[in-house]
Amino acid sequence: MSEREREHRWNASDPTTARLPPSAEAPSGDHSFEEDVPRLSAEDQATVDALRPGTALLMVQRGPNTGARFLLDDDEVGSGRHPESDIFLDDVTVSRRHAVFVRDGAGYRVRDIGSLNGTYVNRERIDEVTLEPGDEVQIGKFRLMYHLGRQ
Repeated sequence: MSEREREHRWNASDPTTARLPPSAEAPSGDHSFEEDVPRLSAEDQATVDALRPGTALLMVQRGPNTGARFLLDDDEVGSGRHPESDIFLDDVTVSRRHAVFVRDGAGYRVRDIGSLNGTYVNRERIDEVTLEPGDEVQIGKFRLMYHLGRQ
């Protein structure tokens, strides 16, 4: 029996459960996943630190235009594939009018506005949610990290 056949046979007992092969090691109990979180470069951190109170910044972490920055400084900021969108995300996975970021107190909330593929915050599909610093907003293939200006 080949290694591939043994692995397939070992996993076939329960198709709904993901299991590590016997040779794989799980992280120790004291392992911190903090190092798995994307860190800002010194330049990006300086940009976030310089944000005015009441503003926020979306930074593209993954997808087309990685590294692009979008300032949230109006009461409503629209995003989508339409060329007149405040945040223009040029990809077929993005609806023409996809989501809107709305000022909410000192920060922002995001609302899906009938997009085909949905809007996700921290990998959960949402209709509308208030954003917290460090939240990941996914619009189509774009994954944007939300950073709030100082209070």
